[in-house]
Amino acid sequence: MASVNTCLKLIFTIFNVFFAVVGAAIVGLALLFQVLTNVGGEDLEGRSAVLIGLYTVGAITMVIAVLGAYGAHRENRGCLIVFLVCMVIGSLMMLRAGVFAIYGHHEGERELEKRFRELLPLDQAAENVKDVADRFQTEMHCCGLFSYSDWEDNVPDSCLCDPGTEVGECQSVTYTDMLLDRKSVYVQTCFPIVLHYLTLIRNVSMGIVFALAALALLGMALSSTIIHQMRYPGRSTLMMTVPSIFTLPPPKYQELHNPPGY
Repeated sequence: MASVNTCLKLIFTIFNVFFAVVGAAIVGLALLFQVLTNVGGEDLEGRSAVLIGLYTVGAITMVIAVLGAYGAHRENRGCLIVFLVCMVIGSLMMLRAGVFAIYGHHEGERELEKRFRELLPLDQAAENVKDVADRFQTEMHCCGLFSYSDWEDNVPDSCLCDPGTEVGECQSVTYTDMLLDRKSVYVQTCFPIVLHYLTLIRNVSMGIVFALAALALLGMALSSTIIHQMRYPGRSTLMMTVPSIFTLPPPKYQELHNPPGY
């Protein structure tokens, strides 16, 4: 069996344990996201793709961590090479996804606004859209996507201000529905709130992506060092040795001693 530095093996094992914990956390985040976005049992647009992506990334992360820990423990070069290849591919994919998320942020906001405007007027939208809008307005105390006029003259009760609402959160509107009527509705519109939560999700996702990229780069360094030690067991590596520039040179002059008998 090849000789691998014990300290390096321990560090690599701790790294893989932490890597597995990160994978489990991603799976937990997917479960939480699934529960929080389960609005009335309906599948929101894009929800399934996000859930599948989170579950897949979390599961693959845990599998790779187990593979790396096993390869280091058994000093199995094949497992470590597979781990190294996965780290290279993973780091490139994470960095690519992070860069695209940064540069595509504003374009995504414009596309989302465009798709939301296609739902107007809300009083003529599909029943499931109106149900989701009603529940969101009730929970977030907002009215309409961009204005209360998104409902035209059929402003729902979810837009009406509750008794005791603070001054400034409501506005009095007048509309005609056979008879002249006035209602007190929320000033806040719903689209900025939706955009705020989507931006928060994007920032958390980007943090996860770049954290995984950093872990992948660290995994590359550790696994490549272990593979090097397994391939050349008698040769020291840069990571585990002190460079010669920091060692003291031998003294220029040494005192000579005559051996006994002279």
